Amino acid sequence: MSVNRCMLLFSRVQHRICAISVRNKNALVDSPCGNFGSTTSLNDPWSGPLTSRRGVYSNSSSRSPDTSLFVPLNIKSDVGDGWAVGAELTQPLDRSELLKILNKFYKRNEMQKIAADQGLDARLFHQAFISFRKYVLEISTLSADLHIILNDICCGAGHIDDLYPYFMRHAKQIFPMLDCMEDLRKISDLRVPANWYPEARAIQRKVIFHAGPTNSGKTHHAIQRYLAAKSGVYCGPLKLLAHEIFEKSNTAGVPCDLVTGEERTFVDAEERQAEHVACTIEMCSVTTPYEVAVIDEIQMIRDISRGWAWTRALLGLCAEEIHVCGEPAAINFVTELMYTTGEEVEVRNYKRLTPCSILDRAVESLDNLRPGDCIVCFSKNDIYSISRQIEIRGLECAVIYGSLPPGTKLSQAKKFNDPEDPCKILVATDAIGMGLNLSIKRIIFNSLVKPNINEKGEKELDTISTSQALQIAGRAGRFSSIFKEGEVTTMHRDDLPILKEILSRTVHAIEIAGLHPTAEQIEMFAYHLPDATLSNLIDIFVSLSQVDGMYFVCNIDDFKFLADMIQHIPLNLRSRYVFCTAPINKKQPFVCTSFLKFARQFSRDEPLTFDWVCRLVSWPLVPPKNIKDLVHLEAVHDVLDLYLWLSYRFMDMFPDANHVREIQQELDSIIQLGVRNITRLIRATETSATPGTDPLSNQRRPGPSPVSPRKVRGAPKAQNSGVEAGQLDKSLGSRLVQEGLLTPDLLRQLQKEWSKEHRQEEGGVKLVAETLNNKIKGRKKK
Repeated sequence: MSVNRCMLLFSRVQHRICAISVRNKNALVDSPCGNFGSTTSLNDPWSGPLTSRRGVYSNSSSRSPDTSLFVPLNIKSDVGDGWAVGAELTQPLDRSELLKILNKFYKRNEMQKIAADQGLDARLFHQAFISFRKYVLEISTLSADLHIILNDICCGAGHIDDLYPYFMRHAKQIFPMLDCMEDLRKISDLRVPANWYPEARAIQRKVIFHAGPTNSGKTHHAIQRYLAAKSGVYCGPLKLLAHEIFEKSNTAGVPCDLVTGEERTFVDAEERQAEHVACTIEMCSVTTPYEVAVIDEIQMIRDISRGWAWTRALLGLCAEEIHVCGEPAAINFVTELMYTTGEEVEVRNYKRLTPCSILDRAVESLDNLRPGDCIVCFSKNDIYSISRQIEIRGLECAVIYGSLPPGTKLSQAKKFNDPEDPCKILVATDAIGMGLNLSIKRIIFNSLVKPNINEKGEKELDTISTSQALQIAGRAGRFSSIFKEGEVTTMHRDDLPILKEILSRTVHAIEIAGLHPTAEQIEMFAYHLPDATLSNLIDIFVSLSQVDGMYFVCNIDDFKFLADMIQHIPLNLRSRYVFCTAPINKKQPFVCTSFLKFARQFSRDEPLTFDWVCRLVSWPLVPPKNIKDLVHLEAVHDVLDLYLWLSYRFMDMFPDANHVREIQQELDSIIQLGVRNITRLIRATETSATPGTDPLSNQRRPGPSPVSPRKVRGAPKAQNSGVEAGQLDKSLGSRLVQEGLLTPDLLRQLQKEWSKEHRQEEGGVKLVAETLNNKIKGRKKK
C-alpha cells in the first residue's frame, strides 16, 4: 500500500475522532440521530400495545415504542483490506484486552443515558452491545477507523467513551428503525381517521340513527328508505343478512347486486352493476357515490376484531344519507363521532313491536319442552348432548350453530319454521342472535356462561353480557312470526335469577371504535424496515400507533397467526398482506393446512385449478357417518370458501371459482343431510368403537382431519380394533371428548343405550350417498 494512501486514511480517521468526541455531549444530543425523549420502564403499563387503552396518546413525542418488538438484524463483516490497514497503521489487537475494554464501556452509566436519548432503552442497549461485542471480537475484518480507536484505548491514548459513535453506528445497522423512528410515527398516526376519506368529506352527509331493541322495526324503516332511493348500499355483519336484503330488494322490483367476500352476484345478465347493492360491511365501497347507505348493527363498531369495518363505513361511505341501525347505547358515541366530521345526527327511537317477558319458572327438564322452544347453548358439546336427549323423548329438533354453512342454517331454520313439519324444537348457539328469521315462542338459556379465548390463547368462561342476552332473548316472539308474544327463561333453576339480573342492567354505552392498519400503511413501514417480517411490522405499527380517545387498534392476533404461518413462503408484501386478511377458522387444522398449500402453490406462480382443489379436499365426498366426519365436511366447506374469497383478489391464480362454487353447493347438501341425522351420527360415533370393529375404517375421509388420531396425544392407531367398549380412554369417543366435541355425560349415556341397542339405520344414508355419487359422475361426464 502506498504511503500517500496510508497518510490520507490516517488523516481521515483522526478527523472523525476529533469531530465526534463523546466528551462533547451536546454534539451527541444534537446529532442527526435525533432525540426521542426519555425512555419508559420495561414494566411500565403504558408502554405496551394500544388495544386495551384509549385517550392517552395524543402527543407523538410523549411515548416510547414497545422496544421488545424490535428484532435485531444479523450483521456480516465487510470484505476488504480494512484489517491490514488498521494493523499496519497501529498494531494487532489483543482479544482479551478488547473484551475488558468493551465490558467497561457497557458498564458506563453515562453511555446508557446518552444512548437512551437516541432511542436505545435498556433492552435495546443490551442487545446492541452483545451484537457489537461479537462483531468486534469475532469478525475477520475490522474497519480501519474502529481498529485505530480500539488500539488507542488499549495504549492509553484514547478514552473508552470514544467507542460510542461506532457503537451507535452498529446499533443502527441492527436496529434500522432507530434512524427512521419519526417517519414510522407519522405513518402509524391514526388520530384523525376521518381524513382518510376525502370523497366523504367533500359532501355534506345527513346521518339518521334508527335506535331500538331487537324486533323494533328499526332496520325495516331504514330499508324502506333504501328501496325508495335512486341508489343505495346496505352494509350488514353477516352474509345471511346481505343475502336477505338482496332477495327482498329484487322481490320488490328494485334491482340489487350481492357482494360478499366469497360471492359476487349481478342481477344484470351482462354483469353491469346495479344502482343498489347489498354487501357484508367489509366489502362496502367508500369511493362509489350513493343516495342512501344503511349500516346495520352499529354497536359492533366496538368489536375487538371487526370494529374497524363499521368505523370505515361510518366515516367513509360517500352517501347523501347514512342510515345507522343499532342499540341505543351507541347514540351518544355516533353523535360525538359525527361531530368530528361536522355532520349532525338525527335520532329516531323505536320500541319493541311485540311483548317479551321473563318467566318466573325455569324449564328444569327436557320433558317440559313445548312447540316453539329454542334452547340456546354456547358450545357444540351441549348441542350434541341436548339434541340426543330430545330425540330419546320422541321429539324432533332442528340444529343451528356458527360453523354450519349458510345454506344449512337456512335449511334448518326453514324446517323449524314450517308449521307442517313435525320439528317443533330448535337447539342453537348464539348464532341465532342475528341473520335468521325464526318463529320462536320461548328462548331457553341452557347456560349463562360462554367460553371465550383470551389474548394468551387460553380458554376461559365468562357470563354473557347484557347486550348479548338482550340480542338472543329478543328472538322470541318476533313480529313476523306466528307467536305474537315472546318468553324467556333458563333451563336450570339457579340460572333464572342471574338472567333476570343481567337483563335488568343498562347496556354499557359505547365509547370507542376500532381501527386497523391498511395495506398502504404496512407497505410504507416495509419500505423503512425491509428486513422485518410482516408479523413484526404489524407489531411495531401497533406499538407506535397513536389514537385519540375515541378509537382503538383492533386485535390482530389472527392476522399475525397467518403471517407467521406463511412467513417462510416467498411472496411479495401486498400478496402476503391479502392472504393474511383471509377470514379462516384457525381452530381447524385442515383449514390451516389448506391455507398453507394455497399460499405455496400461489408462490410458485401455478394456478390453483379445479382439479387441484378436488385432489386437495378428496372430492367427491360422501355423507357423514359420525360426528367426526361432519366436522371434517364443515372444514372442507371453509376451505372452498377460502378459495372463493381468494379468487376475487387473484382471479388469474384462482381461475375456477364457478366450478368450486358448484361443488360447494353439493357439499352444503351433504352437510344438510348430516345435520338432519345428527343424533344418528352421535350414536354411530360411539358404535364405531365397539368390540370387533375399526373406529376409523368406516370413514371415507382422505387427508388431515380436525380430530385425526395423529393429532391427539396418546390416541390409539387405526389398526387397534380390539378396543373394549368400556375403556373410554381408548375409544374414539374419548378422543372426541379431548377435542371438545362430546361431553363425558353424553358418552356414558350412549354406552348405556348401546348395551341395549345395536341397530343402525344406515339404509337411507347409503341411498342418498349413491344418488349424490351418480349426480357427481353425471356432471363430470358433461
